[in-house]
Amino acid sequence: MLLERLSLANFRNYASLDWEPAGGLNLILGANAQGKSNLLEAIALLATGKSFRAARESELIRAGAGLASVAGSARVAAGSLNLACTIASTGSATRKIYTINGEGVRYARFLGSLKVVTFVPDDLGLVSGPPAMRRTMLNEALSLADGRYYHELARYRNAVLQKSALLREAPSPDRDLLATYDGTLVESGTALMLARRHYVTALGETAAGIYGHWIPSERLEVRYVPNVAFDAPTEAAVAGEFARRLGEQRPAELARKRCLVGPHRDEVELMLDAQALARFGSQGQKRAAVLALKLAEYAVMRDRTGEAPLLLLDDVLSELDASRAQSFLGALDDAEQAFVTATDAIRFGKVTVPWRVTGGQVTAC
Repeated sequence: MLLERLSLANFRNYASLDWEPAGGLNLILGANAQGKSNLLEAIALLATGKSFRAARESELIRAGAGLASVAGSARVAAGSLNLACTIASTGSATRKIYTINGEGVRYARFLGSLKVVTFVPDDLGLVSGPPAMRRTMLNEALSLADGRYYHELARYRNAVLQKSALLREAPSPDRDLLATYDGTLVESGTALMLARRHYVTALGETAAGIYGHWIPSERLEVRYVPNVAFDAPTEAAVAGEFARRLGEQRPAELARKRCLVGPHRDEVELMLDAQALARFGSQGQKRAAVLALKLAEYAVMRDRTGEAPLLLLDDVLSELDASRAQSFLGALDDAEQAFVTATDAIRFGKVTVPWRVTGGQVTAC
């Protein structure tokens, strides 16, 4: 999978850009606030349909403009692919329009047409941040790799919202309707939990190997901890235990007026030498673990989809010592196409094409 062209109009600090990145490692150099991260954000937008950092989508539109667009041409296994996302702001509302090869499509179809794995500094929160961050990591990776997962996730979330609204009704919710929502939760939730279990198993094995190559004396573990514990990873076993737990927790849900059972409360644990990384790990160990996770995400997605995703790494080396920085860069040798931002090139060896970003302009060094 190769991104051959990226075109921007009124996106962030880019008034206009028509850029043809190279295969292999694209090193994007520049001082802070020049637009390096904005480039990676635009590429990710073509894969996920969303910004990985904007609190409001109107922030994506260049100041003084009412419309922004991101377009890209890629070469994938099936042939050529042209993707575009237009962000329009009209007063207090912002909407996005997606197209694939010139045809308008819904978000669900747009999602995952291009595959990416991203690292941004906020991803360091995957170790010490709330469980919701780690669930988001799973949801994003699995949704990009398989549209069926996104369908079940959307269906599950909708059922949680509807059931939560019903639980808040006074004085007593309709029990038959609660049972209907529980049935949907069991069906979609079972699919989510099985997918997560299989994915985290593969992710953990790969991440442990990568981390162990960097630091042979330490052992990284990634564990899936479902809110509904199950003995066997089969549809019947998971669905049966989920239904049982829902029945068991019905009085508590009615009393607290909240959905207390299901994969929306799952956790992923990161362990280093059998101890919780969040509590006992150093900053260097935590950063190395997150980088190992991201490279593992890349490898697992490549193996599952049959295509190497684009690798987007923002400010990835800033706090690594020289030895770990070189080890990490060595792991990028097999990447079909990677984009790495940095303020200088001191720690980089051979690079396919180094680029310089200055004030929303991209030039080859």
